[in-house]
Amino acid sequence: MRTQIMSVLFMVSLGVAAQDAYPWERYLREVMMAEDAESSAWEDVYDQLCELSQHPFDINTVTRSQLEDLPFLSAQQIEEIVEYLYRYGPMKSKGELMMIRSLDEVRRKLLGSVCYVGEPVSPSFPSLKEIARYGHHELMATARVPFKEKNDDYLGGSLRHWVRYQFNYGTYVKFGLLGANDAGEPFFANRNRWGYDYYAGYLQLQGLGRLESLCLGHYRVSMGMGLVMNSQSGFGKVAMLQSLGRSQSTLRAHSSRTDNYLQGAAATLRLTDRLSVTGFFSYRAQDATLNRDGMAATILSSSYHRTQAEMDKKHNLEVLKTGGSLLYTSHGLQVGLNTLYAHLSRRLQPNTALLYRQHYPQGRDFLNTSLSYGYASRRFSLNGETAIDKTGHLATVNSFSLMLGDAWSLMALQRFYAFRYASLDAQSYSSGGRTQNESGLYLGLTWKPSPHLQLMAYTDFAYYAWARYRVSQSSHAWDHLLQATLHHHRWTFFARYRLQQQQRDNASKTALLSLTSHRFRLSAEYASAGGFSSLSQIDGCYLPQEQHARGRVVTQRFSLQHRWLTLRLGLSYYHTDDYASRVYLYENAPLYTYSVMQLYGEGFRYWLMARTAIGSRLTISTKASDTDIDLQIRWKI
Repeated sequence: MRTQIMSVLFMVSLGVAAQDAYPWERYLREVMMAEDAESSAWEDVYDQLCELSQHPFDINTVTRSQLEDLPFLSAQQIEEIVEYLYRYGPMKSKGELMMIRSLDEVRRKLLGSVCYVGEPVSPSFPSLKEIARYGHHELMATARVPFKEKNDDYLGGSLRHWVRYQFNYGTYVKFGLLGANDAGEPFFANRNRWGYDYYAGYLQLQGLGRLESLCLGHYRVSMGMGLVMNSQSGFGKVAMLQSLGRSQSTLRAHSSRTDNYLQGAAATLRLTDRLSVTGFFSYRAQDATLNRDGMAATILSSSYHRTQAEMDKKHNLEVLKTGGSLLYTSHGLQVGLNTLYAHLSRRLQPNTALLYRQHYPQGRDFLNTSLSYGYASRRFSLNGETAIDKTGHLATVNSFSLMLGDAWSLMALQRFYAFRYASLDAQSYSSGGRTQNESGLYLGLTWKPSPHLQLMAYTDFAYYAWARYRVSQSSHAWDHLLQATLHHHRWTFFARYRLQQQQRDNASKTALLSLTSHRFRLSAEYASAGGFSSLSQIDGCYLPQEQHARGRVVTQRFSLQHRWLTLRLGLSYYHTDDYASRVYLYENAPLYTYSVMQLYGEGFRYWLMARTAIGSRLTISTKASDTDIDLQIRWKI
């Protein structure tokens, strides 16, 4: 019976027609994998792409740093875009993106969805009169009402809600204020006497002469390949292959509800045409679990304050961070010197009785310094960063990519993170989830035998010299993936297979067990010219060492878009043998509402979403599912 249900759901869709509301939603489905869905970094990527789609930039005035902020472009593609604009001048239409040969069809659509072609204007910063007259105000409010009963331990109501005001003038000026409450958090009560549990205020100015960028309030900084600091997008394995391992040195305002931000002031100043300097200062309170002696056992990033136990951990730690980078760029060459100093109001002292935590960062003061380097041309790129902490422990990551014509691209990435390397803000490519205690080699290949077919594959070997969670000795892991995407007229077919091999302690912790997992995805989508579309997708996993556990989910989505109305419907049937064989499902949702479901057991998941545009300024979106209902009102002034 279950097999019949799954077959019917999949076959019904093949005669119907799929496209997402935004091209980047397909990009997320293609590059996001199971462990990525559990990472808060991907929520930051989602919010960033929402922001760009609603506030696109002028391709003719875009800077290299703005292009580096796009997670889907490689270093070669950025270099070719910059060179094209320099050589041929402003673009006349988005059709000229066809002239950037390194951009495939998917990247052209992605780039086209977040940019526009503006009229030639003076590059000088606009006057206050222009900003006030032509700037855009936006007010957005979102609420989620769950259908399940409130948890008795919660300090607040079950309603999740947030509101945001933002003002934009092109890419020159952006400022706003955000307030948010998760379900169960008190509102104008307990320690939230000022209303919301979380507030974010931000101001960003760009293009002020030599002052490339200025951020006040909440902001994010990324330097090099993330060995010293990276508070921006994550480094997923498929995303890494598509961006060909490039580095990024960017500064931008933080307008998200995630806790991964700095608070204070930061600026990037261009000293010469080739030399720029970035400096920042941050002071903020963070959540922490305290030991009995008042030291901080762990620094928390979940930002939940629903129960009294969670509320007691709120803002227990004050953190000062300051640092910056000196960056030299010239004809594709980049060399940067990066540094970060962090001081904690309480000593960080994790529970070192647990073997795998013995070398977690400890102390009150942390200093990290690195040298980042890179070179990009049309055919190859080299990126890397080598860092040391205050006691001299080393971390290094280096990538090399090569494009062989328009059909082939190769990539290799090597990393070595000493198990004693200590950093609070490092976030670079890692198989184990930490920029510490890992060395390995990643090899990736992309082949486009025709303009409509793309094959991708990677293999990644990682070695862990010290103990890890549930592994009491040195161990290794191996990860392989094969992925294919075929575009045929209005059809898109997608297939992925992933094989992972990891080691874990046996019950007596006397030897290591080798665990294998198999995961796959098959999907077919068709987009009609009339706005009616559908997506059919099957995800599954098999864990032979976990009592031969299996998990699968069949998903069907429909979409209808007609003038001012957009309707979307999703239906999924899932069945997993246990929690270990759980499956993940990305769903459409109102803007800035990241929705990835974790499903286990057996059941149906269904949702209906509608978006209505009332005139050119008011948009109302709602999504109803079997667990909750979302309502969003967006008003452009």
